[in-house]
Amino acid sequence: MTKTRSLALGAAVLAALMLPVAPAQAAAPASPAVSYNNTLISQRADGQIYKHTDGFYYFTATAPEYDRIILRRATTIQGLASAPETVIWTKHATGAMGAHIWAPEIHFIDGKWYVYFAAGSTTDIWKIRMYVLESSAANPVTGSWTEKGQIATPMDSFALDATTFVVNGTRYLSWAQKDPAIATNSNVYIAKLANPWTISGTPARLTVPTYAWETVGYKVNEGPAVIQHGGKVFMTFSAAATDSNYCLGLLTASASSDLTNPASWTKTATPVFTSNAATSQYGPGHNQFTTSEDGKSDILVYHDRGYKDITGDPLNDPNRRTRVQKLYWNADGTPNFGIPVADGATPVRLSSYNYPDRFIRHWEYRARLDADVTNLADSQFRTVPGLSGSGTVSLESANFPGYYLRSRNGDVWVEKNDGSTAFKDSASFYQRAGLADSAAVSYEAYSLPGQYLRHYNYLLQVQAVSTTVAKADATFYQQ
Repeated sequence: MTKTRSLALGAAVLAALMLPVAPAQAAAPASPAVSYNNTLISQRADGQIYKHTDGFYYFTATAPEYDRIILRRATTIQGLASAPETVIWTKHATGAMGAHIWAPEIHFIDGKWYVYFAAGSTTDIWKIRMYVLESSAANPVTGSWTEKGQIATPMDSFALDATTFVVNGTRYLSWAQKDPAIATNSNVYIAKLANPWTISGTPARLTVPTYAWETVGYKVNEGPAVIQHGGKVFMTFSAAATDSNYCLGLLTASASSDLTNPASWTKTATPVFTSNAATSQYGPGHNQFTTSEDGKSDILVYHDRGYKDITGDPLNDPNRRTRVQKLYWNADGTPNFGIPVADGATPVRLSSYNYPDRFIRHWEYRARLDADVTNLADSQFRTVPGLSGSGTVSLESANFPGYYLRSRNGDVWVEKNDGSTAFKDSASFYQRAGLADSAAVSYEAYSLPGQYLRHYNYLLQVQAVSTTVAKADATFYQQ
């Protein structure tokens, strides 16, 4: 080989190595988008949705009259909204379990159904304690129920919000209770269970309301709920008064630790889910978790109100309502609750086909691709009917309702709809099957036929796409 040919070949190889290389094709996301319509169920607080192996979701919640326990079931989460509601138990006419029937939860344990709930007495409505119902029926909505009595705790004091869960084969009970020896309204406790209605051993106190956000109006930690992920146990709890200050905090422990040792748990210094004026959601709290119909997504269930100002005692306001939205997970394995989303269809995230760890998000109103977007709502968009109609869709910002992805001189921004035809046209797209993967989506600009929403140098553009790389850049998975 001549020296000239050798130099030419070396230059060609070097040039080839310097060419941009498209990332390898990504697999479809393990947790695809889910779509629900909020509000799910009006005037139902403390909602819980239990997904059972019989193919049904079971729903129970606090009725605003505080006098009964209700159940619904449906094969889908959205189906619970219109499912018939059955009263499975009513308060006693006299004595214990005669007032303030609160926060029921249904669980299936060792072949039987159990409902945990709190109740006061007709002689003292604030003598609230925890109780258990049992049913051996296959269908708990139509089956009969037996009272198993009160859950006895070492302190005979105000107690409510019992929930149960299993970690590494051990069943636990967690609940909220007042300790007469300390100046708080309620704290969160945990204990092992000998059976579904009997605590085993000495309960441990996991959290006391001490932060400012936990003590607005009342010093409250209540409503524990547990979800497990990546070898960790996460326990949410509700804090503060049940008005617009109500919010969620978070405790975290290793699944291999002694969960009855308070030292195993750490608490966030700030709330993880709070009121949001932009979406008109106030006082989100008393949550539970379920999973999506395909089993691939975790779903946050919670209640809130659609307005901030309440006249009188918020406990007498009947308009807390059950809502649902997808729970996401940060790159470090911690849950990301985002914000309580606006009423209507739940938003989605759009991950890049060829950069699967990156999502469309807005940053100072510029649309771009970023990884590990911990400010979750920046990367959430609602798919709504297109502003220009004609079978199009528009992508509305989750945390800036009324703001949409729109093209301006080829660049893509998140901007407020000014009502003009030009804006509506530039914010409307035809949602197509993904150009690089038909299981994904691509967005063809309504006003620029043949041009698509794509990323280029991690910035969103509207451009013509003809190459394989460009088609990959214009393909997104809904998550």
